[in-house]
Amino acid sequence: MDSTTSLRIGIGGIAIESCTFSPLLSTLDDFTVRTGPEMQPMYTWLPNWQFRDRTDVTFYPCLKAEALSGGEVTADAYAAMKSGLLDQVRASLPLDGFFLDIHGAMSVVGLDDAEADLVEAIRELVGNACTISAGMDLHGNVTERLVRQVDIFTAYRHAPHIDAMETRERAVALLLDCLDSGIRPHRAWVRIPVMLPGEMTTTLVEPARSIYGALAASDNVPGVIDPSLWVGYVWADQARNSATVVVTGTDPEALAHEAETIARRYWDARHQFAFGVPAGNADWTIAEASSLNQKAVFISDSGDNPTAGAPGDTPFMIERLLANDDIRSGRRTAVLATIPSPTGVAECLAAGVGNAVDLMLGGVLDPVNGAPLPVSGTVSSIHMDDPEGGDSAAVTVGGLTIALTSRRKVFFHRRDFEDLAIDVDQHDLIIVKIGYLFPEQQQMASAAYMALTPGAVSLDIPGLPYRKVQRPIFPLDTDMPDPDLTPTLFPPIA
Repeated sequence: MDSTTSLRIGIGGIAIESCTFSPLLSTLDDFTVRTGPEMQPMYTWLPNWQFRDRTDVTFYPCLKAEALSGGEVTADAYAAMKSGLLDQVRASLPLDGFFLDIHGAMSVVGLDDAEADLVEAIRELVGNACTISAGMDLHGNVTERLVRQVDIFTAYRHAPHIDAMETRERAVALLLDCLDSGIRPHRAWVRIPVMLPGEMTTTLVEPARSIYGALAASDNVPGVIDPSLWVGYVWADQARNSATVVVTGTDPEALAHEAETIARRYWDARHQFAFGVPAGNADWTIAEASSLNQKAVFISDSGDNPTAGAPGDTPFMIERLLANDDIRSGRRTAVLATIPSPTGVAECLAAGVGNAVDLMLGGVLDPVNGAPLPVSGTVSSIHMDDPEGGDSAAVTVGGLTIALTSRRKVFFHRRDFEDLAIDVDQHDLIIVKIGYLFPEQQQMASAAYMALTPGAVSLDIPGLPYRKVQRPIFPLDTDMPDPDLTPTLFPPIA
């Protein structure tokens, strides 16, 4: 392309991971919606909207909405965000390219494939001459319908997602490379009939570490632009729930070969996936963690994990911790972070630090998986106006300190604990509502366990009430025959 010609690139998307088993729907209030210049801090690799040293590219930030994982998005909320995005896209026309910044596991009440619905509407506006590049979470569910509308795919290769920014940057780099060279790619798509949770497919351990590591070899195959593998999002009862492969490139034969090879590698390893840390019921993990006699042993309250879409206020682990004699008496100390409870926080603020409170905790956002639990303790600290969690408080009961937040929040960072005067290194057990630990949690943890607890994102996958997923599928159908993993090829969009 003539270096004097300025490429016009739009940016936008809606990103959330939606659990269809959660009773708590996601509304517009749950999303942070940014438009225009407000979007710039989300793309650190686009300082002043300039990509690397390119002066021939003009970016048009349209709208990016994102939320902590939650339940299905209400139809009204989705319609409002979709309309806002399309208005901004319309105002930016004409566009040579569009960077579609989505997660890939958004569920909307009344829609079977929300991301495909969104990109179809974008495609109708920008036209087939516009090249669309998607950067996605590896926990997305990717359908044929979506692949028909998107030219270029790329996805995270790490879980935890240490390469989130790198993937978005790669999506834009691939987009510009294709525009510069005039390439409209082919895509090879394979559905792998496997649905496994992220806790069993973390790339920190085998077999996912090697499976994802092997994608680098496909990167170097002539005719391949990008090979991507999605493990999928398991807590969505939808027909699109499965692992998938998309290989983007210029040589259909090479794409088909690589896509089938990647899919076969994943399918053949299906029985090898396991939890990356010792896992068991709540009482077992509490006992095992305590037996180490060391500080900062982390336990994941996995069934009520907000990062996977659970409401986060199931009080089951509080009950089990207080049933432990050593913790109840204070001979051992533990921290549970967090329980979202605006009422509980308000009562703590009214009582003040050092004073007693009688609270009913949990069972409000998710009454299906736990009833409110009566707790009597002492307010040990208060923190105001956190941008994510709102006002918060810590309540101490015997040896247990419970972190309460006004809004759903996960304590990923040491500073989250420090804001409530909690020194992680001084407590025996740290219980977080999470699945696999994120990077800073890993750094804080002297050891880690996973409690297989009840909740909307229970890790008992065969025990969940699936009705819409395509059968047979592993692990619901453990004796299913080998599937046909022949790729579906999509020609360039023209």
